[in-house]
Amino acid sequence: MILPAQQKRWKGYSAVPDEVKEALAMYPPVVQQILYNRGILDAGSASRYLMVSGELGDPFQLRDLQQAVERLLRAIDRKEAIAVYGDYDVDGVTATALLVEVLRCFGADARPYIPNRFDEGYGLNQDALAKLAVEGVSVVVTVDCGIRSPREAEFAHTLGMDLIISDHHHPARELPEALAVICPKREDDPYPEDDLSGVGLAYKIAQGLFEARPHADHRADDWLELVALGTIADIVPLRGENRVLVHRGMEQLRQRARQGIVSLAGVAGINLSQLNVGDVGFKLGPRLNASGRLESALDALRLLMTREVEEAGRLAQKLDRQNRERQELTRRMQEEAVRIAETEEQDTLLFAFSPDFNAGVVGLTASKLVEAFYRPAVVGQVEAEVTRASCRSIPEFHITQALDACRDLLVRHGGHSLAAGFTVRNENIPALRERLTEVARERLAGQELVPVLRFDVEIPLRDLRPDLLPLLDQLEPTGQGNPGVAFVTRGLKVASARRIGSDQSHLKMTLTDGWITYDAIGFGMGFWAEQMPERVDILYQYQRNEYNGRTSLQLHIRDLRPAEG
Repeated sequence: MILPAQQKRWKGYSAVPDEVKEALAMYPPVVQQILYNRGILDAGSASRYLMVSGELGDPFQLRDLQQAVERLLRAIDRKEAIAVYGDYDVDGVTATALLVEVLRCFGADARPYIPNRFDEGYGLNQDALAKLAVEGVSVVVTVDCGIRSPREAEFAHTLGMDLIISDHHHPARELPEALAVICPKREDDPYPEDDLSGVGLAYKIAQGLFEARPHADHRADDWLELVALGTIADIVPLRGENRVLVHRGMEQLRQRARQGIVSLAGVAGINLSQLNVGDVGFKLGPRLNASGRLESALDALRLLMTREVEEAGRLAQKLDRQNRERQELTRRMQEEAVRIAETEEQDTLLFAFSPDFNAGVVGLTASKLVEAFYRPAVVGQVEAEVTRASCRSIPEFHITQALDACRDLLVRHGGHSLAAGFTVRNENIPALRERLTEVARERLAGQELVPVLRFDVEIPLRDLRPDLLPLLDQLEPTGQGNPGVAFVTRGLKVASARRIGSDQSHLKMTLTDGWITYDAIGFGMGFWAEQMPERVDILYQYQRNEYNGRTSLQLHIRDLRPAEG
């Protein structure tokens, strides 16, 4: 199914001021503009950015991390059982694997716990805490969850458990009463980097443990491959400390990835020695997420933690199969959600609720609605008594703050500015829809809701030379908050255009300016093939294409339009 095409607004940057040109004179003009667009104004900052160098922050700057490290070391010395309680997405699973392995290398009785999405839902729950208490667990460390679980924290206290919460989501006004609450988004937290992922916070706890008790054979950096996986998959901003962590973790993945990742890369057709951020975000990440979306995230956790080649191969193949099932399920739910959104009278905020939806894929479906209509979207699975929903939003609308305004109608909720989730009793759905829609109308009033694509440089195709690619490579890793370089070229002649892909949804083109010719690919843009003008303006990224052992250069089109004039 072809989603409604969106008219996008292209927006460039102001020209580089003369004083910045002088400071960056050692770089070509194109690179000067790219650096300036990222807020880099002098040679020293440029060198640090391009070298991806920089000191990581002192973990003990994080509020309550000292108390957490002291309690964990005391539990290790006393042989107390420690549970690492994670989430079922890639960020939570990598964080769980990291902290369990780190604790075990200190000799801890550490065990992972990841709730089942369908039976338990997101985050801490009292049944799980009671079960862990019966098993003799006296310390529970959350990773990627817990910041909005005050009732569960109180329940843990009644069980005699010490609860350590580490979570990167936005806290509510009142923090849970726990032994330690580690969250860089706390108003009273002095840590300079508040965009760390859940696995990034788990890494900071590991740093603290190794600083407090140096280990002869290990250090926190041994787990940076997991930090890179979870940070990229969770789409947190790749700037500052996150960018340094991902850069180092990607090198680890390329050179000495653990067996589970080697096996998963094999089924995904990835050459690990040439791994890039896109491979993690679009190939490894979805496969690791697939088990938690359809069944249980435990298979993803087992894959990350196993050292056995045979088990890793079996689990990788299972995750690959589940990912294909997830893709088909997402496609069907997407069609139904778009139908609901188009038939119901909805304007500022889109809702699609159905008992036939799968709770593991509602977030992906909400993302598809946002892509299609550029409106915040809420997609939920209706159960007998409650509806579990995921929300995706646009930069103009902070979805978690909007849910905060509806907290009295919700069983639980939490998330980020662009993504959130909640559980609501079914009798409260009409009131929730009305209030949430009113909040959206109020906060989006007067705004032109059109997606904006930023580009770095407008350039003639004949100036796009292969010797630019090594310079672009130095900008990696790129992603959310640190986007890859985008160019605009106008007035190109379309030499050929056709649909490709198993579902014929993608666009393959050959473009020329009369001097030079490039192949181009536009994912999800196959509908253009039947309405292609003779000449086009394109917004794109310049990249290598690896296929069947051969490398070629291509233009990755993010948007196109008929040539002006």
